[in-house]
Amino acid sequence: MANTSKDFLFVLIKSLSKSEKRQFKLYVNRIGMNTDAKFLQLFELLDKMNDYNEEKILKSNIVTKVQLSNLKAHLYKQILVSLRLNPTLQNIRIQIREQIDFATILYQKGLYKQSLKLLEKAKTMALEHEEKNIAYEIVEFEKVIESQYITRSISGRADELSILAKDLSRQNVVTSKLSNLSLQLYGYLLKHGYAKSDEEMKQITQYYSDRMPEFDFEELGFREKLWLYKANLWYSFLIQDFLGCFKYASKWVELFYEYPSMIQINPIWFIKGSNYLLESLYLVKHQTYFKEALVRFEDTLTHKGFPKNENILSQEFLTLYNSKLNLHFLKGDFEGGLYLVDEILTQLDLFNEQIDEHHHMVFYYKIASLYFGIGDNLQCIVYLNKIISNRNLEMREDLMCFARVLNLVAHYEAREDEQLDKLIRDTYQFLIKMNDLHEVQREMIRFLKNLGTIYPHELKDAFITLHAKLKTFENHPYEKRAFLYLDIISWLESKIYNKPVAHIVQEKALKVNR
Repeated sequence: MANTSKDFLFVLIKSLSKSEKRQFKLYVNRIGMNTDAKFLQLFELLDKMNDYNEEKILKSNIVTKVQLSNLKAHLYKQILVSLRLNPTLQNIRIQIREQIDFATILYQKGLYKQSLKLLEKAKTMALEHEEKNIAYEIVEFEKVIESQYITRSISGRADELSILAKDLSRQNVVTSKLSNLSLQLYGYLLKHGYAKSDEEMKQITQYYSDRMPEFDFEELGFREKLWLYKANLWYSFLIQDFLGCFKYASKWVELFYEYPSMIQINPIWFIKGSNYLLESLYLVKHQTYFKEALVRFEDTLTHKGFPKNENILSQEFLTLYNSKLNLHFLKGDFEGGLYLVDEILTQLDLFNEQIDEHHHMVFYYKIASLYFGIGDNLQCIVYLNKIISNRNLEMREDLMCFARVLNLVAHYEAREDEQLDKLIRDTYQFLIKMNDLHEVQREMIRFLKNLGTIYPHELKDAFITLHAKLKTFENHPYEKRAFLYLDIISWLESKIYNKPVAHIVQEKALKVNR
């Protein structure tokens, strides 16, 4: 029996809205002979299922086992064709592609002049909306037609098309190099997190410098600038230059407000840019700008012209709820953020197919941090275990490492002493395996390991000693990243001054946040 999450056809059908299902049936029944088509019967059967069940399909006698694969492939294609015709799913790229398809049909019929007219219209649309790859494709098609059908002075037309093709090719090469660099840096960030040493910093900087193409900024269009800001943003994150992150995330978002039509064409990139702007403001602890950016983002999302579909809604959810959690962390208002937990879990279930495993784990860590902040260590451990039990080591390793360190502290706080020794050994071995054992972690593990030898009346002095050691790493270029995941300094201060962690964080927020 196939797994629901792996059966693409079943997942696609379950993603359809009522209106999309109605349109599909109308599309299929446009020809009377399709009324009893097997693929329509299969569609209706799958639509009624709560879980994919191949055995039930075969028992329905709609199709034999040998035919099932081909019938599913045919149904999948028909659903996509139907969705392509849906006006609510139309975007500028589909409209341009449609014009190219029509032009191709006219060309094949030998109607060159009509084909060129449609291509000119499509090319204008593509250039107006910064779709330069498609524009280049159109120009190349025009060159093919012009070589067979002369509509004007061939020399002038040839020069015009050649110059435009050359310009578009040059711009597309710059874009390709910037997008490649951006994607590689982003992939490194997801896999390894921030730079951990001088050697790693040099490697990242060298990689960034070697692959940054030469360009004249004044000649860059929207698309080239967008990829440039993305590449610089990932580089800034990797070297922990959070002011740089703020700078380039701001440029990214302001670029969309400078070209408002691009928000409708590229809503996902607008949402992503807003997400990183809010995240960078969280990292530099600028609460005032954070609130302003969040309000502006929410206002843009609610604008009547902002597009909506499952993908966009899932990305809106990720940015909004991640930012709402971060705002509570900035204020030290852990208890006030608990209402978000049920909403997040509901949305994660709703958008399960659209949201990757990495983002699930990030939310689990943040929820665990909320519970740790209010002193509910058992609930904290529950959510950390969702991360620790994940065997997919392709996800962000630094998140997995710090989940284990927080898990140790939560077990200590929950007085789960019988598991502590084993957890310390397991965590130590995992960090070594991941090559992620830094001084902050070493000191934490050493402290927890020696707790059994410390008398109760000596405990406060031990906390003070550890606090003094860790404070020296608070502004260290590589060690400071530990405090982004786990505010161990505030935890120690809560022990030293006998105050809840939340109170310590709130007092700091009044002094640090701007």
